[in-house]
Amino acid sequence: MSYPPPGGYPPPGGYPGYPPQPGQQPGYGAPPPPGGGGYPPPAGYPGGGYPPPATGGYPPPATGGYPPPATGGYPPPPASGYPPPGGSNYPPPPGGGGGYPPPASGGYPAPGGYPGGAPQAVPGFTAPAPYGQQPPPGQPPSYPAQPGYGQQPPPGAAPYGAPPGQYGAPAPGQMYGQPGAPPPAAYVPVAAAAAVAADLPVVEPAAADLPVVEPEKLPEEAGGRPPAGVAAAASGPPRQAPAPASQPPTAAMGSLAINEQATHGTVVPIRPFDAEADCELYRKAMRGAGTDEATLINLIATRSNEQRQKIKLTYKTMYGKDLIRDIKSELSGNLEECMLALFMSGPYYDAHQLHRAMKGAGTDETTLIEILCTRTNKEIEAIKAEFKKNYHKDLEKSCVSETSGHFKRLLVSMCQANRDESTNVDMAKATKEAQDLFQAGEKKWGTDESRFNVILASRSFPQLRATFSEYTKISQRDIANSIQREMSGDLKGGFLAIVECVRNRPMFFADRLYKSMKGAGTNDSNLIRVVVSRSEIDLVEIKKAFLERYHKTLYKMIEGDTSGDYKRLLLGIVGQGV
Repeated sequence: MSYPPPGGYPPPGGYPGYPPQPGQQPGYGAPPPPGGGGYPPPAGYPGGGYPPPATGGYPPPATGGYPPPATGGYPPPPASGYPPPGGSNYPPPPGGGGGYPPPASGGYPAPGGYPGGAPQAVPGFTAPAPYGQQPPPGQPPSYPAQPGYGQQPPPGAAPYGAPPGQYGAPAPGQMYGQPGAPPPAAYVPVAAAAAVAADLPVVEPAAADLPVVEPEKLPEEAGGRPPAGVAAAASGPPRQAPAPASQPPTAAMGSLAINEQATHGTVVPIRPFDAEADCELYRKAMRGAGTDEATLINLIATRSNEQRQKIKLTYKTMYGKDLIRDIKSELSGNLEECMLALFMSGPYYDAHQLHRAMKGAGTDETTLIEILCTRTNKEIEAIKAEFKKNYHKDLEKSCVSETSGHFKRLLVSMCQANRDESTNVDMAKATKEAQDLFQAGEKKWGTDESRFNVILASRSFPQLRATFSEYTKISQRDIANSIQREMSGDLKGGFLAIVECVRNRPMFFADRLYKSMKGAGTNDSNLIRVVVSRSEIDLVEIKKAFLERYHKTLYKMIEGDTSGDYKRLLLGIVGQGV
């Protein structure tokens, strides 16, 4: 295939719609062949139209066809037409067709810019300006000026590519992300919205009149943003508040405060309370032949210890008789013991149990351990006072005379009521004392019981918990296991009682209750003592611990091991719920 002679390809005057351009060569206005696209030559190119090829005219192609050879002319267009240059904002030409691709040398640049740098000037012509830029002053434009094509938007118009009228479009003349930009047009402050709703003019305050709000001084409720209607006058990025000075983790954990969990009793004061009405019911239940035990049980199991003391005083005032003597004359056995225990004050009942444990031949060391190793400093002081008042003896001297060895030293330490009861934990001290316990027991031949006594008898329960945890890390043994291996007799029982109370006091008493009812027979004295002494302190937690360890409710256990009115009184104190 070859080109027709010059001037013979288009009809005279060119095709309609393709007016000849000034300086156009004959036949130049003919449309390109189908599939090649047709981008009209720009009007502003120097000399009109495209620069002539190196040899002039349209040389015949090397292999036939329309595209010119590599020495000049127009190279074959790509299959997709003239693609838009990379990184520019030029929209694609209408109709979906592309323009002529750039020739091998000169002409239009390849997509993404000129390969190898800026375009080279052709002799006799001025090098065109890069895409998207205006030509230098005094130089004719390289391309036709089209509205919005490579130019800035008109004044007052939104930038190209921003959705009109939506939130997030910057104001005219404002670029995206520019510091100090006002809120977008779609954002209406509260004050302005109210003014618009009331059909009033919106008055914008001057920036200089607005207060300067520092980011670090903003209230936490504002989430780090200024309140509505207040703008920050300071320009530039907001300053970050200085980070608060903090201690290293090891220093911060060196001293911790741990609060003990609250406990609850099953017996609570009744409201309203009328001591005289209760005294009349007591008198009526014990008057005449027989005794109404059900009334007595209902009255005593539903009143607190403080209310029972008022009943005792009111009964003697009203009838001139001692209520305790009347109860002793009407009742007997375990029911009598349990009911009399309920009418005793807490400190007096503990003093009574301690005196009973050391009275006569032999000593009930289990009772001594249960009371002295589990009570608080305040409770021990009250017990000592009641013991001295009612038995005219010193509790400490009585313990010394009834016990011996290291167990005697432990009871003497408990009688001082001088245990640290703070909630602070010193981790460094815990680690050191855990090492001391390890050196005094597992790591040496024999055992230094005195070192165990120093730590277990004087440190607070939270501090001992931390010490026991550190001891496990050092010795790879539990402290209770080490005590069982290193100690024996009553001293072992005393140290284990302290360890168990440190970890879980209700669980210690749940274990005591279970042992009092386990096997053949029931140790009623131990059962009564634990139920009565803990009924207003932590019997609710003891019931939960009992169920957790033995998978049986305390109520069911008591119901199966006791009987009669004695059982009904205990169950009335314990309560059926868990």
